Amino acid sequence: MFKFITLLKRFIPPYKKYVFLSLLFNLLSTVFSLFSFAAIIPILGMLFKTEKAIKVYQIWNWHDSLKVIVAGIKNNLSYSVQQFIETIGPSAALLYLGLFLIVMTAFKVGTSYLGSYFMIPIRTGVLRDLRNQLYRKIISLPIGFFTAERKGDIMSRMTGDVVEVEASIMSSLDMMFKNPITILFYLGVMFAMSWELTLFVLVLLPFSGWLIGKIGKSLKKRSTLGQEQTGELLSQIEETLGGLRVIKAFNAEHKLEARFGALNEKLRRTFMRLNRRYDLAHPVSELLGTVVIAILLWFGGVLILGNKSSIDAAEFIYYIVIFYSIIAPAKELSKASYSIQKGLASLERVDKILMSESTIKEPENAQTMKPFSDKIEFRNLSFRYETDWVLQDINVVVPKGKTVALVGQSGSGKSTLVDLLPRYYDPVKGEILMDGVNIKNFKAYDLRSQMGNVNQEAILFNDTFFNNIAFGVENATQEQVIEAAKIANAHEFIMATENGYDSTIGDRGSKLSGGQRQRVSIARAILKNPPILILDEATSALDTESEKMVQEALENLMLNRTTLVVAHRLSTIKRADEICVLHEGKIVERGKHDELIALDGYYKRLCDMQSF
Repeated sequence: MFKFITLLKRFIPPYKKYVFLSLLFNLLSTVFSLFSFAAIIPILGMLFKTEKAIKVYQIWNWHDSLKVIVAGIKNNLSYSVQQFIETIGPSAALLYLGLFLIVMTAFKVGTSYLGSYFMIPIRTGVLRDLRNQLYRKIISLPIGFFTAERKGDIMSRMTGDVVEVEASIMSSLDMMFKNPITILFYLGVMFAMSWELTLFVLVLLPFSGWLIGKIGKSLKKRSTLGQEQTGELLSQIEETLGGLRVIKAFNAEHKLEARFGALNEKLRRTFMRLNRRYDLAHPVSELLGTVVIAILLWFGGVLILGNKSSIDAAEFIYYIVIFYSIIAPAKELSKASYSIQKGLASLERVDKILMSESTIKEPENAQTMKPFSDKIEFRNLSFRYETDWVLQDINVVVPKGKTVALVGQSGSGKSTLVDLLPRYYDPVKGEILMDGVNIKNFKAYDLRSQMGNVNQEAILFNDTFFNNIAFGVENATQEQVIEAAKIANAHEFIMATENGYDSTIGDRGSKLSGGQRQRVSIARAILKNPPILILDEATSALDTESEKMVQEALENLMLNRTTLVVAHRLSTIKRADEICVLHEGKIVERGKHDELIALDGYYKRLCDMQSF
């Protein structure tokens, strides 16, 4: 109970107006429903000639007992109907009563529709808000969070899980407002008509509720398992699409087909069991409702036939109609409880992301970041991802306008070191200073706005050349984008495409060669015009001809900038002002290219092997 109240508190406040309007129209629908059913009593009385006693108008006031008031209202309504029938005749009265039934039913379905109409903004709004919250959180979380998470599982939480949470919230609203109010109104009328019959009904209903609750207990557990398996399936699809070239090269299609088929079958079995239990709610509640009605017909019939009931046969039929009308909202309540259980299971998975604490803490009183003017300093810096140290006791100074290159074998910690500067991670020991100030004192946004990145894998988006180059730069003009592309040696091949700068480049730039992708990435960094540049193996994946074009573009980019270069190729770093050689997380040599060659140490061996 408390869980789904908390659920509503989290997501419903922006939509209070729609909740109120929906509640109002559902309430009116219930009232019109009772009025429309009430027309049955005089119609049956006239058809079966059960109304024999002539009614006399009865005076009552609000100080009388409830029993007297109810009896007075009931008597006076019957009196009014009798007078109406006597005035216009039975045939005309039947026609008018039929019209009354139609009008009341029209009001009933109209207000019922409006009740649903005002629920739609809540349904669509909650889904939008939840997806926005998740997306904002994913964007804000540090890169380290996603090393332990599968992409497919995160996609599953943003698609399948949020839909389950939305369904759970709508069911919670029905459970809290719509269905209970409908049931209470109907029960109130039933009590007013015959408290003996209604008490008898209430004795039977708890058994129905217990049985329905028994069926739904395992839904939450199975729903969690189903969403996890959906995440695994999406992960495999994502990996397959990303690795099709390798899959075909190694003739591994059948192996992956078998693995996907096994996972898909496991998912089918999980959801088959889940849906079978979920769909059991409707037939079980309907069967139990019919059993209760059958018992009620027997019990009520015995009372009426024995003249022990306060209602006659026509009123008893109206009573049965009202009771039958309770079954639909009661069934919805039972299905709502199942949906809430499934939704709570999905909410736990969604909350694993929403409630995740970012390890990169923004400073409470951030310092204003001035334009970079002096130097970057890595001071006594050590870092580890889990248990093993990746970097130990690193001390590097990068003066403004200079280029420092980081070289070493794979796994020596080069990329990790440059990832610490824009605060993708924070050092475990030591600090990074910019112009003498610890970078933790700046907002991450301000810090990263001073930097441009060109990575080994050019990360591009399925958009136009223009939008990829202008990415992250507000209000960039066509002239600025073209100028950046020219400096990056990208203008010619862009103009050779069908639509020039408005041509789309495909998923992750799939329509381009490796060198072309890298030059678009460099153009993006040039347009940003950052004072600090990070090049992480920007030419390592290119052929010689592409490398020459990209190297020229990089040299244009590096002019008058402070640059940190991670490279495996000699051509990229031999002009660096200082080269730091990393081995097993420590700087073992440093100096210029010629100085390090003369040392005849790690750097010389790397040059000889060309394993940069």
